[in-house]
Amino acid sequence: MGVTVAGMELANPVIAASGTFGYGIEFEEIVALERLGAIVTKGISLEPIAGHPSPRLVQTAGGMLNAVGLQNVGVEEFIAHKLPSMKGYPKCKVIVNIFGYTVNEYVAVIERLNGAEGIAAYELNVSCPNVHAGGMAFGADVGSLEYLVSRAKATASRPLIVKLTPNVTSIAHLARSAADSGADALSVANTFLAMAIDAETRRPRLSNVTGGLSGPAIKPIALRLVWEVSRAVKIPVLGMGGIMTAADAVEFLLAGATAVQVGTASFADPRATESLVKALESWCRSHDVAKVSSLTGALELPGAGMQG
Repeated sequence: MGVTVAGMELANPVIAASGTFGYGIEFEEIVALERLGAIVTKGISLEPIAGHPSPRLVQTAGGMLNAVGLQNVGVEEFIAHKLPSMKGYPKCKVIVNIFGYTVNEYVAVIERLNGAEGIAAYELNVSCPNVHAGGMAFGADVGSLEYLVSRAKATASRPLIVKLTPNVTSIAHLARSAADSGADALSVANTFLAMAIDAETRRPRLSNVTGGLSGPAIKPIALRLVWEVSRAVKIPVLGMGGIMTAADAVEFLLAGATAVQVGTASFADPRATESLVKALESWCRSHDVAKVSSLTGALELPGAGMQG
């Protein structure tokens, strides 16, 4: 069940996704954390952020919308009071998700985290608006993305994973830019910009009006993104988007992912990540798959004449 991502040896390819698993330790009484390959913390910023007012979560057909607003305790509080609690689970790698509204903010967070123990890698959230570029997301502009990733890579003392935004015209082009700028792996992808309206009140269901769509509803699109990115780069890809079952995870691996991140499923069942580890291992045994890593990119394509 072991896989290698950006130099990290994971016990299995199941990772708890950022923003859905708190700081990790909140789940210790519910989930056997040592059974997971890794957890990605909620996004950490330079200063604490309160986030958006309620309502911040809305259930939708086949998924959910969130507009939490990147609420977090800030890097200093995280290092002092959140990170130390995870030391009791050395088999579960801790990947810290990082964000900022300027490149200097990203760099400052990384510099502070470099001196902390118990971190395996960083995941760069590039879906944030760049205040110096008119509010456009870092991940939606090649120039901004390349500059951010190169600066982050030059600063980071640990592997750097870049979490791409799907809200772009060509994710493969941006994936190549991130890889060429120093990314060690790519997470594909963040949530899709969407909205929900209450027909009775004629008001948006989210206080922020728009939010990020996740869950099974986006799975077919997410699979396509993983497929496109994995063919465009040579670095590992972490796939995500509506993974609920072992078969879902296998589909992402076949599309080119080295590991998978599970997010929205944890809202429906807090034990979803641990259950998926067991189910995936069982799937591999029942299908005579000796190594789960052999599934990565093993999609069998139809004949050339049937593609299109």
